[in-house]
This record gives sequence, C-alpha cells and structure tokens, in this order.
Amino acid sequence: MAAYSPQRIGILGGTFDPPHIGHLILAETAFDVLSLSCVLLVPAADPPHKHTLAITPIQHRLAMLTQAVADNPRFVLSDIDIARPGPHYTVDTLRLLQQQYPDAELYFLLGGDSLRDMPTWYDPAGIIAQAKVAVMGRPGATLDLPTLEADLPGITTRLMFVESPLIDISATLLRERLRKGHSIRYLVPEVVERYIVENALYRDNNHA
Repeated sequence: MAAYSPQRIGILGGTFDPPHIGHLILAETAFDVLSLSCVLLVPAADPPHKHTLAITPIQHRLAMLTQAVADNPRFVLSDIDIARPGPHYTVDTLRLLQQQYPDAELYFLLGGDSLRDMPTWYDPAGIIAQAKVAVMGRPGATLDLPTLEADLPGITTRLMFVESPLIDISATLLRERLRKGHSIRYLVPEVVERYIVENALYRDNNHA
C-alpha cells in the first residue's frame, strides 16, 4: 500500500461481502462531517464473530472493494487485517494502525447497532482508549447511553455522533437478492455488480 500520513483518519472496517453504496455513503459523510484527511477501508480477512458463516474469499472481497473506491481519493484501502494471521480483533487493528500512523488521530466509524454490542467485543476498553468512536445513524437503531456507559465506563466521553443518510442496505440483503436472481442495480457500484456477475458470486449459497 502507498505511504500516507494524514492527521485525522477515519477507519471503516467490515467484511464488505459485498461492498455496497451504504458503506460508501457512510464513509463519504464521515469524511466531510469529521473533517478527515482520509477514510481507511479495512476489509476483515478473518472476522472472529463470523466464524460460523460462509464468507466470500478475501481475494474477491478485496477486488470488489478496490474497484468500488478506485475513483475516490478520499478513501484509502488498508490491508492491515489481510497481511497478518487471524483472528483479527478491532483493538489489535487499531493498535497496528496507530503504529503505522503515529501522529494521527483515529476515528473508528460504526453504526449505532454495532455500538450497542461493543461492550461484548474483545477488549472494548482498549478500543476506546485508542480511537474516538464516530457513530453513524442506522435505520431502527436506538441507543441507551446510560446503560452503555455502565457496561463500558468512559465510552460516552469518546463518542461522536455523525448525522448521515439512513441507508437501509445490508450485505445480507444483497446476498439474498442475488441468490434469488433479483437485481442489485443501484444498490452497489456498477463495477461491483459487474464483478459479481463475471465471477458468478453469491449463487446458490456458493461463495467460491
């Protein structure tokens, strides 16, 4: 990956299976609202919370994400979770990124639904110690901040709320539509839709 030394870095991780316009809209919105230098998109090679699920091989997910963001200089693709053995925990990813960008302030981007679950993650205190948490709105997501603070002391002082369009699109929904032979046009970038068709992904539960 090319060297890059911004001062305010947004971090958007995920399986990106497949990457869709919801990911890109959230990242673009965060860039503007938080005055970021860039948004790092961090595809997970071995997400520990999805070991029981079939996940598309990383080479396909990486290729789709690379093509999806190729024309946007605000986005930088990071292979931090691809170039090392798993499982990959967020706290470890943040630690490595802080070492890679020692002068940067990190902003971990996630949806309100994920924020609710953060106290159950591996070493959540380590996460909020290393990065501010920028919470993006998600349809149907409600937050109980007193309970969250009780479960993870100090979290509320590290939170930033980012108003963003409520895009009710999920990779799960897209995979299901594809398995049924339904269109995903306008839900993913055209290059991603083309890649999926050319590589026959998400057909009959086949993630090869």
